[in-house]
Amino acid sequence: MLEVLHIENAAVIERADISFGPGLNVLTGETGTGKSIIIDAIGAILGDRVSREIVRTGADAARITAELTPTPAAAAWLQASEIDVTPGENILVSRRITAEGKSSCRMNGTPVTSAQLRDFGDLLVDVHGQNDGRRLLSESSHRSYLDAFGGLAEQKTAYDRCYGAYMEEQKQLDELRKSEDEKEFLEAKLKKEIRELTAAAPKDGEEESLEARVRKLRYAEKLTDQLNDAYECFHGSERSEGAVDRLVAAYGALNSMTRVDESYAALASEAEELRYRAEDLADRLEEARRELDYSPGELDRLEERLNLLQRLSRRYGSAAAARERLEKAKNELEDVQYLDEHLEKLEASLKKKKAALLTAGEALSEARRKAAVQLEKAVETELEDLSMPGARFRVSFTPKSGAGFDASGLEEIRFLLSANPGQAPGRLSHIASGGELSRIMLAMKNVLRTASDPEVLIFDEIDTGVSGIAAQRVGEKLASLALDRQVLCVTHLPQLAALADVQFSIVKRQTGGGTYTQVTRLDGEGRKRELARLIGGETVTETTLSGASELIEAADRYKAKLRSAKKK
Repeated sequence: MLEVLHIENAAVIERADISFGPGLNVLTGETGTGKSIIIDAIGAILGDRVSREIVRTGADAARITAELTPTPAAAAWLQASEIDVTPGENILVSRRITAEGKSSCRMNGTPVTSAQLRDFGDLLVDVHGQNDGRRLLSESSHRSYLDAFGGLAEQKTAYDRCYGAYMEEQKQLDELRKSEDEKEFLEAKLKKEIRELTAAAPKDGEEESLEARVRKLRYAEKLTDQLNDAYECFHGSERSEGAVDRLVAAYGALNSMTRVDESYAALASEAEELRYRAEDLADRLEEARRELDYSPGELDRLEERLNLLQRLSRRYGSAAAARERLEKAKNELEDVQYLDEHLEKLEASLKKKKAALLTAGEALSEARRKAAVQLEKAVETELEDLSMPGARFRVSFTPKSGAGFDASGLEEIRFLLSANPGQAPGRLSHIASGGELSRIMLAMKNVLRTASDPEVLIFDEIDTGVSGIAAQRVGEKLASLALDRQVLCVTHLPQLAALADVQFSIVKRQTGGGTYTQVTRLDGEGRKRELARLIGGETVTETTLSGASELIEAADRYKAKLRSAKKK
C-alpha cells in the first residue's frame, strides 16, 4: 500500500505531504491545479521516465519520496536485490531530479536504478491513465489474463510439461542430425584420437619420471666425469692411493697399537667404521656411474615419449583425464557408428511426444475457448454497467504460424472490442477515445483482477467523457475494486468523489508572484463543501451542501452493502 507521498519542488507543487488511506482515495480540484502532477510524482518513484521540466522554476531539484508497504512478492524482490529492509516494515523510496535533468534513485538509502524501481513498482502499483492501459493493453499479457480468469493453471501446466519434453528431445534430434552431416569427419577424427590415446597409454607419474631421466641423460657425460673423480678419491688410481686404502692402513696401524695398549681400541674401532662407510659410499658411486650408462638412441626415444606425454597433458590435463577421454571417445565412436539407428528411434519418440503435445494443446485451447465465452459475457456486463450498452468484447484466437505451436499454446490470443454498435471489434490498442479506453480498462480490471495483482490501482481522470448515471456506475466499480485494493483516483465528478473512503482537495494559489499548489486531506465537513463545489461550482449554497450530504449518505449505504455482500 502507498502510505505517504512527499513532493518537493515538482512543477506547481512547492511542498506537499499526502497520507493516503486504505480503500478508495479520491483527488479533486479545478483543472490545472496539479492533480496530474501527483500521479506523475507517483510514476517517478515507480521508475517512469522524467524530464527536467518537472523541476519547479527556480529550484535546483525536485525531490519525491514515498513510504510503501511491500507485498510478499515485493518483499521477496527486495531480498533478492539485497535491499536492506527489516521484515514487516515499510520501505522508503526516493527520487531526485535536478534542473539539469540528472536523476538519482534510492530505496531505504540504497542507490538503485530507475529500471529496478520499475521492477519493484510493477509488483505494487498498476497505473491507468487516459492513454496508458499498461498490462491490459499489452497483447502479450492477454493469454495469461484469460488463463487466470478461467482458472486454467492445471491445463497450462500439463501443456508446459509436454512442451518441455518435446523441445528437449527436439534439441537432441537436432544435435544428432548435425552429427549425421559430419558423420564421416567425426568417425575419422574419433578413430585417430582413439589410436593416439591407445598407443600412448599414459600412466600416472610417468611424465615426471621421464623428465627426471631425460634431464640426467642430457648431462650424462659431465656427471660421469665428476663421478669418476669422486670414485678415484675413494679407490685411488694408477697415480695415487684412494681414501679407502689409506683408511685400511690407518686401521691396521691403530689395531696393532691395541696389542700394546688397549686404550687405543676405541680409535681403531672408529677408523674401522670410517673404512666401511668409505667402502659403502664408493660402491654407491659405482652404482651411480652404472645408472648413467645408456644405449645409443635412448635419449632420443625418451625425449620423443616425453613430448608425446606433454602434448596429451596440454590437451587433456593429466594422464587420468586422458584415459577417461579414451573411454568417452570409444563411446562417441559407437554412437556415431550407430547414428542411423539412434536417429530412427529418436524420431519415433519425438513423433509420440508431438502427438502428446498437440493433445495437451487442444485440451488447453478448448478450455480457453470456454473461458473466453464467459469472459466476453462478464466484460460486456461490466461495460453495460458503465453506460456502454452497445459495446462488444471478443477474445480472438489465431492459429500459430510456423510449427503451429510454441510455449504459450496453439494460437495467438488477443482481446478485441467494439465500443459502438455497428463497429467491427478491433484491437484495444487502436481505440481512440480516452474516455472509452478508461472505462474499458476499469471493466476489464474488475473482471480480471486476481490475488496476484498489484495492491495499488491508480486511475487518472477515468471519468473523462462520462456523466450522470455512467459516472455513478464508474464510481461504484471503483468502490468495488477498493474492497481489497488501495485505489487512487483523480476525478471531477461528485458522484465518484462521494464514494471515496479518503478525499483530498487540490487547490492552486498565487502568492508573491509565484504559483503554489496545496493538497489537503478533507474531513467530513470539508468533503461536503468540496462535493458542493463540484455540484454547483464556485458558489456553495445550502442547496448544494444538502445535495452533497445526500450523495455521501447514498455512497455510504452502497459501500456498506458491498462490504456485507463480500463477507457472505
